[in-house]
Amino acid sequence: QRSVDYVVTASILVPDKTTDRWHKQLCRNQTMMARDKRSNMPGTTISRNPVSRSRVVALLPLFILVVSIVMMPTSAKSMEQEKVALILADYLRSARTVISQNQDLINSLTPHDKGLTGTYVIDMASQLFEERLGIDIDDIKSDTYVNRYLSAQILAIREVVNEHQSTINKPDVGFKGFVPAVFARLVNERFTLKVGNEVQIKVTAPRSLVRNRKALPDEFESMVIQQYFMSATWPTGKIHSEELSIDGTHIYRVMVPEYYKSGCLNCHGDPAGTLDITGYPKEGAKLGQLGGVISIQFFSHQSP
Repeated sequence: QRSVDYVVTASILVPDKTTDRWHKQLCRNQTMMARDKRSNMPGTTISRNPVSRSRVVALLPLFILVVSIVMMPTSAKSMEQEKVALILADYLRSARTVISQNQDLINSLTPHDKGLTGTYVIDMASQLFEERLGIDIDDIKSDTYVNRYLSAQILAIREVVNEHQSTINKPDVGFKGFVPAVFARLVNERFTLKVGNEVQIKVTAPRSLVRNRKALPDEFESMVIQQYFMSATWPTGKIHSEELSIDGTHIYRVMVPEYYKSGCLNCHGDPAGTLDITGYPKEGAKLGQLGGVISIQFFSHQSP
């Protein structure tokens, strides 16, 4: 049993029709192996798989500086779960980017239908997803396991945007509050309603940066953020995944760090303490600093 890290310098998940479509071409660039030591969370009774993995990933130019990863799972099941986690994280970020790029339109005083519908957001997010990962989304959907969860996420995005048409199109109101962070939270909550007994997604952050209590990190997330992601020795873009067993439920957790890009600093940058457009004090964040974490959990209920 071993822990494997990869450094990847090009696109990931490039399908290969003659072999395993998702994994044969993932490690064609420079790779390196490293071992990580894991410690138990204080005050929590859990059993951990003796193998835990972290990866360094290729950086992608999304709304926040984000990453996608490649790894060598220890089982076919964890390999499939990892694949799903990466795709869901990347698609969520693509949709969030569309909302970010349309903030001026959302907050405009135009008194007519702006056309920012669920269908439009999905079309633009899919295009962005394909361009940045070099993957045809239809090829991804041909995998029934992946498609189950990606389709649920896409439907959640469509529903959230369509249900907020009255807000988006509201006349005579400037700032609408339909910002990327709110959008992502609503999408993740809707996704949980659909498949939450199997997979859950949450965007969290270091506690000092969390603005909405619903996004506060749980004990495991806090441990990973503090012990790994905020460590001066932790490589930028390296993610953490771990298998846990809690009260008879097997949980596979994937945490992907995100970093502030220039667009994020409009609300989160300097000068610290001044109010941003939402009325919240700016954090004084700097370009490239850890700004958030996409936390994904897979649940497998064990028979008694």
